[in-house]
Amino acid sequence: MSFLIVYASMSGNTQEMAEAIAEGIRSTGATLVIKEVMDVSAQELESYDGIALGAYTWGDGELPDECLDFYEEMNDIDLSGKKVIAFGSCDSNYEHVGAAVNILLEKARERGAETPLEGLKIELTPNAKEIEKCKAFGVSFVESLGV
Repeated sequence: MSFLIVYASMSGNTQEMAEAIAEGIRSTGATLVIKEVMDVSAQELESYDGIALGAYTWGDGELPDECLDFYEEMNDIDLSGKKVIAFGSCDSNYEHVGAAVNILLEKARERGAETPLEGLKIELTPNAKEIEKCKAFGVSFVESLGV
């Protein structure tokens, strides 16, 4: 089984989450590649069994600008037979808290992927307890693939 984490992070919060999820996935012995969204094409997703997509929520509940091309490219891929999870840091001062996580999960489903876990949203900077939650999220994701 091979796993890919793709994320966008402006302040480092979503990157911290990605690294903790990666630690959880690796702790199971699974093979993992982790990339920033600007360094990956959506077509690469088709080469992995499990895909974790991470993004912070921008403005009034949108994906950040650096995710837009990747998101559009997703219209041209087939994720049938793949499992996808999503995560991101968010800010409850905004009306649409963590909306980017929901947008990514919806796009994955639209492209045929199964989304076995609810999106993981962490308020701003993850604390030690939330980092552990991210690691457990990674382990749960591997387990959802029957590994």
